[in-house]
Amino acid sequence: MSKMITKSSLMMAATLLFSSATLANAQTVLRLAENQPESNPVTVAMHHFAKLVDEYSDGSVKVEVYSGAQLGQEVETIEQTQLGIIDMARVNTVPLANVSPSVGVFTLPYIFKGKEHKYAVLDGEIGQQVRKDMEATGIVGFDFMEAGSRSFYTREGSPINSIDDLKGLKIRVQSSPISIRMVELLGGVPTPMNYGEVYSSLQTGVIDGAENDFVSFLTSGHYEVTANYVIDGHLSPPAILIMNKAKFDSLSQEDQDAISKAAKDAAVYERDLMFTANDEARAKVEEAGVTVSEIDNGPFQEAILPIYDEFPHLSDLIEKIRAVDAE
Repeated sequence: MSKMITKSSLMMAATLLFSSATLANAQTVLRLAENQPESNPVTVAMHHFAKLVDEYSDGSVKVEVYSGAQLGQEVETIEQTQLGIIDMARVNTVPLANVSPSVGVFTLPYIFKGKEHKYAVLDGEIGQQVRKDMEATGIVGFDFMEAGSRSFYTREGSPINSIDDLKGLKIRVQSSPISIRMVELLGGVPTPMNYGEVYSSLQTGVIDGAENDFVSFLTSGHYEVTANYVIDGHLSPPAILIMNKAKFDSLSQEDQDAISKAAKDAAVYERDLMFTANDEARAKVEEAGVTVSEIDNGPFQEAILPIYDEFPHLSDLIEKIRAVDAE
């Protein structure tokens, strides 16, 4: 009897072990790269996305969020996502335009007339078309997220009170032909560099200034090494969550649907977070001693007009965006 029980127990244990192994193998674990720190709304939203994926997939898909550029800066994580080295990345559309050119239309200066117009474009047919174009580059793009309106900030002694004050200033920009050309047209000296290098470059005077939204200005600590922030709102490029297309296609339809639904819900969640955080961040940097000023950006808009003719591959999309009614 003892031997029979032992044999039966062993068979049962083997069965349980096999079942556990099968369950473990059935679970998909996705690595998601995020270059912002934990306090940034986009990182908070990516953790929310991971939670929703777990919920919507009934636990069959898990997302691990690696924040603070643990897996690299955006240019690097876009390439890693394309190659399948990592599964997902939350990135700004500015560096993404170097890989999927049509998304560059959303990174043109003053392309959006306001928040309502922006999301009428991004959530409509134009946004869907641009996301479809990404698939040819080996990535799947999900719903667009808010990345704030970008403005210029500078070190002490280099305030920007008019467009003339930009002349000759070395301004850090993302590595994008549109961002580089924009600063050139405004009279500055565009200086592309990785996000992680900006703080020390501002601190040591390698650059005179940079440009970003209030939230990133705060969470990056750049306000600690600058003195002036001028609200000109030259860019309002959205952020987006991307995924390796081969990995996405390899998943079951149920898991694909769970990820897509989670991404959509997380994008809506992130937008609300970012708008609120932007107002809070402005108040905090002003309390810290940064001079925040608003400026007539009319001369800025006029100066950058040539850029719309310098990227002919975007001309059709530009006209479509201008025709969108935000009412």
